[in-house]
Amino acid sequence: MDHSVHQHQHHPHQPAGSSWRMAAQATLHCLTGCAVGEVLGMVIGTAAGLHNGATVGISIVLAFVFGYALTMRGVLRAGVPFRQAVKVALAADTVSIAVMELIDNTVMVGVPGAMNAGLGQWLFWASLAFSLALAFLVTTPVNRWMIGHGKGHAVVHAYH
Repeated sequence: MDHSVHQHQHHPHQPAGSSWRMAAQATLHCLTGCAVGEVLGMVIGTAAGLHNGATVGISIVLAFVFGYALTMRGVLRAGVPFRQAVKVALAADTVSIAVMELIDNTVMVGVPGAMNAGLGQWLFWASLAFSLALAFLVTTPVNRWMIGHGKGHAVVHAYH
């Protein structure tokens, strides 16, 4: 019996390595960069007294910057030229970061008073922690699907 056919029969839509564990690890990796940017953006916007839209905008930009930078760091260490590393990071992280940002910023804006709470108030930090946890839960199945189809973080695995 051909072994590849046997594997395909048991996992018709999931190539080898497309497990929930792998998806969670990819999401956690992405969340690390996103969270750094998101928290920094929220802190900057809140501390500066910026309008909610400006605060969210800064958070989104910084989440993408830190998310891509974290992926690029590993790819560059593998000896990949800078321009190619940028392409790998864009392919690996764009959808994941976009989903995370949609979820966590929707929660932050949707929780009454969260965006107007000061940095010393529990509502701000509890809402931010909840928004990032929910973003992780929603993004993990997205990443699993993408990895299972050779997209997203599957692109990065060639450089590890």
